[in-house]
Amino acid sequence: AVAMAEGEGLVSVDYEVSGKVQGVFFRKYTQREAKRLGLVGWVQNTSHGTVQGQIQGPSARVRELQEWLRKVGSPQSCISRADFSNEKEITALEHKEFQILK
Repeated sequence: AVAMAEGEGLVSVDYEVSGKVQGVFFRKYTQREAKRLGLVGWVQNTSHGTVQGQIQGPSARVRELQEWLRKVGSPQSCISRADFSNEKEITALEHKEFQILK
């Protein structure tokens, strides 16, 4: 668990990434990046070819992962867009880790 910086609130945000993001280890890399940043949540492929999920953690770290989802992704992915929604402040994390859902 990452020590929370004083006065830095926790946030939760949903995301959906479009482009060439399935079959390119996008979920595995997203999980790895989230864990590196000390974030929790989940990621999964959708039936319409996108990747979606939820991120929770200190707002500055969540911003870092949002930027990663928008611009970086996995080495073979090609991101056309990343949409973020339902952003809200939370008092406690609702997930224990960052999981890849089937």
